Amino acid sequence: MGNDEIFEIVNQDGAVIGTAPRSECHGNPALVHRCAHVVVYHPDGRILLQKRSAAKDIQPGKWDTAVGGHLQVGEDFESGARREMNEELGLDPAVPLEFLFDSKIRNDIESEKVRVFSVVSSGPFQFDRDEVSEVRFWTVSELKDSLERDDFTPNLKAELKKLLGSNE
Repeated sequence: MGNDEIFEIVNQDGAVIGTAPRSECHGNPALVHRCAHVVVYHPDGRILLQKRSAAKDIQPGKWDTAVGGHLQVGEDFESGARREMNEELGLDPAVPLEFLFDSKIRNDIESEKVRVFSVVSSGPFQFDRDEVSEVRFWTVSELKDSLERDDFTPNLKAELKKLLGSNE
């Protein structure tokens, strides 16, 4: 996956103000990037996360949600989520998705409007070793004990607080 993908750029009011390549979407907190994330649950309740490799352009070496990414031009949140889970993990894009919540995430890296879905799957999973160095399931207790860990991205911490009902 290269950095030449084109995405719609949305302003703070939610209006599409143009398009830009992926490389220009990141690092600009003045813009809101529309993203779809999928929380992948194992049937026993564990949550799948991935660790970015050094080749990944955003926060390499950090754990993040297993499936997530910017919507492409003209794509809605659900179709983006289905595309991402197929591209990133090889999951069937027709599997049932459940809407969880919307978030507006802002940090030093970027500003995102994120719609989060869930899917239950035990794999098998495929992932690109150039972008992702490790994937594994985490128990809820591990995630609750690790919200302040340096190797979790700020976006993941924010999503876990909503997902797990943490007030930290």
